[in-house]
Amino acid sequence: MEKSPEAFRTIREVAEAMALPQHVLRFWETRFPQIRPLKRAGGRRYYRPDDVERLRLIKRLLYDEGYTIKGVQRLFKEQGAQALMNGSFDARPTLDAAALNEFVLSSEPDSAPDAAASAERRQTATAPGRGGSSRPGLAPDDLAALRDSLEHIRQAERILTLARSPDA
Repeated sequence: MEKSPEAFRTIREVAEAMALPQHVLRFWETRFPQIRPLKRAGGRRYYRPDDVERLRLIKRLLYDEGYTIKGVQRLFKEQGAQALMNGSFDARPTLDAAALNEFVLSSEPDSAPDAAASAERRQTATAPGRGGSSRPGLAPDDLAALRDSLEHIRQAERILTLARSPDA
């Protein structure tokens, strides 16, 4: 006998439908407060339809899209469970001011004519505990290569966004 889509599901039913062991679902409950199955006498779990959809989303993000548990937790925290459920989430990482200041992308060439002295100055200035800045600088060629790579990534992201859109 087939259950209606609105019916609650046992952990066994959900685990079989998702091809996951039951202990994985119980573990995810400890890591994602958004998963709150109804617990009856004896500790038997009954998953609501929303819980099942969230579990499917978590499985997709972890197994198919390569997120870590912390990454999925961050998505839930930053964008909310409903945005993730609707598929309208932004999977690009968000950077705070501290993360943005971690690296300096500089296109200024070294002013020292001697390459060895320049390398020594860069090592001394970037080595932690030596009184200098801990932010590495980049050579102009490296900076250009990074910008080119970033543009390729953005093009790939646009293609993926178009492919994922319901109109495609």
